[in-house]
Amino acid sequence: VCVLDNGYIEQTELDAFFKHMLLHLGMKLASEMLPEEENFLLLFRRETPLDNSVEFMKIWRKYDEDSSGYISANELQGFLQDLFLQHRKSITASKLEEYTVTMLKIFDKNQGGKLDLNDLARILAVKENFLLKFKMDACSREDRKRDFEKIFAHYDVSKTGALEGPEVDGLVMDMMELAKPSISRAELNKFRKALMSHCDINRDGKIQKNELALCLGLKLS
Repeated sequence: VCVLDNGYIEQTELDAFFKHMLLHLGMKLASEMLPEEENFLLLFRRETPLDNSVEFMKIWRKYDEDSSGYISANELQGFLQDLFLQHRKSITASKLEEYTVTMLKIFDKNQGGKLDLNDLARILAVKENFLLKFKMDACSREDRKRDFEKIFAHYDVSKTGALEGPEVDGLVMDMMELAKPSISRAELNKFRKALMSHCDINRDGKIQKNELALCLGLKLS
């Protein structure tokens, strides 16, 4: 915490300090709840953040198999099993069930036996919201165009020149997080539907680069 020359601590600095302490405490408590051999799950969370929210939404879509808006215990079990395989670790069925129950105890904030979008975000850390890198009130047309090109390229993970599926989800998620840190799947779906209705001009289920530019009042040529 930085103490100013006048001997006082700014509120923003105090907030940052407490956020850091709470995160550290939360991870410490979670580490104590998990046996030593399972701590790699927390290590995975801390050391391998996802590159962007598109990757997060791909994972969400994959494991929310019934599109219920939640990751059930069975779906979480599938996620953990794949995670063990990815890290080349073997696991018995009974152990996998035990780990699933433990992970729900740690990350299911509502204790409803399933994970919502924000619960999964506590497990799968994503690098800083990409949109925070840009000034929303960029003055010059050149600056706005340059920022738009960078933003579109970031979410166009497939490099097709159009956003679709989890790419749209990722953009929507980051846009919403600028105004509201915690969002539900229902809220994301509602905003996504509104964005598609407004920007998908040719109604092909995708947002073309020029379509998004038009929605933002930009001329690319």
